[in-house]
Amino acid sequence: MKYYNLLTILLLSGVMMACGGEKKGSEAEEAMETSLPEEKNQVTVMTLEETDFHHELISNGKLSAARYVDLRFESMEEIGMIYVKNGDRVGKGQKLASLSTFRLSNKLAVAKDALERAKLELQDVLIGQGYMLADSAKVPEETMRLVRTKSGYDQALSQYKLSQYELDKAVLTAPFDGIVANLFAKEQNTASTSDIFCTIIDPHSLEASFTVLESELPLIKKGDKVEVTPYAATDNKTEGRITEVNPVVDKDGMVKVKAAVTDKGNLFEGMNVRVSIQRSIGKQLVVPKSALVLRSGKQVIFTLVNDRAYWTYVQTGLENAGHYSVVEGLKAGDIVITSGNINLAHEAPVTVVGTQQ
Repeated sequence: MKYYNLLTILLLSGVMMACGGEKKGSEAEEAMETSLPEEKNQVTVMTLEETDFHHELISNGKLSAARYVDLRFESMEEIGMIYVKNGDRVGKGQKLASLSTFRLSNKLAVAKDALERAKLELQDVLIGQGYMLADSAKVPEETMRLVRTKSGYDQALSQYKLSQYELDKAVLTAPFDGIVANLFAKEQNTASTSDIFCTIIDPHSLEASFTVLESELPLIKKGDKVEVTPYAATDNKTEGRITEVNPVVDKDGMVKVKAAVTDKGNLFEGMNVRVSIQRSIGKQLVVPKSALVLRSGKQVIFTLVNDRAYWTYVQTGLENAGHYSVVEGLKAGDIVITSGNINLAHEAPVTVVGTQQ
């Protein structure tokens, strides 16, 4: 009996000690909670006002030169001299390469001799018809045509002109100021009349060809400014103007557009580029993209009121690379939180550390 009484006393003592420990622990936690200061989020803000908004369309394109010509030799002769190499800048009329002219000069001499003999034959035929060569203007047109054919004069004249043309074309010259490209031929090799000897590209005539959606057509027009950025060198941005909008929508709902590009010496024919088209659509309420967050799938922007963040459901309109236009939910004069808003809650206290323009 004594044993059971002792056991009961020990159990009661343990329960009392446990309760006392819990009470002391909860009191300590409450003391710590009351001693910790309320933490404030650091944010940057901007005062919302109506500003010019530039709508931006982004497209992928390719550069090509409007003035681009492939040059070929007219005769299959040995290449005597090549005066340029790929990448050289040349002026209009500058020599690029020349053929060996021995055969061509000899061919021209033979053609000239044949033409002189045909001329004598023509004179003999005219005399036989009662005319002199000096009186050829008085010869009836039909008679003169028969005489020229019978004497072989027309054929000899054509052969002479062709030989003269081939000799003249033995020297390739630049048709306009530009850059030499695709030159792979070697001296002392036979020139081909079918293969391209070289290409001349005018770098000042570069165009960016790209496509836009059919629904985006109302947002662009000839003369609009574009910004062109090569994917291979993103720091080589350049400007251009839309010069052509093809009035055909293809099966994919796309329209082809061209823009003349200002070359600063760093662009090449065939480059893949990113084309940005910007057009002002007037005064809008504009916020940076960093100001917009999503809450339950809805667009929210936090505004600052009395050092606290208040979320507001908004509706955005158009966008460009860095901004949205706001069409509903905000008004001019509102102070918008532009950063530090990712984890903000409604009515959370904040500290302003900067202002964004």
